Amino acid sequence: MTEHEKLLAGQDYDYRDPELQGMIQNAKNLIYDLNHETDQDKRQIVIRNLFGHVGSNLTINGQFGAIYGKHISFGDSDFINGNCYFQDSNKITLGDRVIVAPDTKFYCGEHALDATKRFGTREDGSKYLITYTQPISVGNDVWIGGNVTIIAGVHIGNNVIVGAGAVVVKDVPDNCVVGGVPAKVIKKLPKLGR
Repeated sequence: MTEHEKLLAGQDYDYRDPELQGMIQNAKNLIYDLNHETDQDKRQIVIRNLFGHVGSNLTINGQFGAIYGKHISFGDSDFINGNCYFQDSNKITLGDRVIVAPDTKFYCGEHALDATKRFGTREDGSKYLITYTQPISVGNDVWIGGNVTIIAGVHIGNNVIVGAGAVVVKDVPDNCVVGGVPAKVIKKLPKLGR
């Protein structure tokens, strides 16, 4: 199993792996271009090269950050506002018509609760940080408020509003508003007629 395959499987992986480092460097270059290019046709080329999947009418408004880029999939008519960060050390999948407000963070990586298990030792004796990953998925017709944090392994259902400042640490069902730290259901929404 390659280090990239281990990463996506949620296993302990070595981030120094040349394939992973090449992917990270490629993403850094493309993200730089995305954040600085003003020509819309050129930006669309960068977007297509950076992400794993892009539906129609993706809007990225303002500064954007990610680690790999290619682990991120966007649906149709998604809108990503400024200063959002996708820590895509696993898959991050957004459905259609997802609105992400400024300063929102998606974190796929996590570390052991037991401090003695957070670092491993390589064959050469050097230490490395052990990171485990889980995917994040967001359904259709979701509005994620500003300064929200979404943690590894979370699935957000369809027709959901996540209130500003929420920290989402567990799955969110369809048709509701969630908010708080940790996020909890605070209101049910009527099902969409789509």
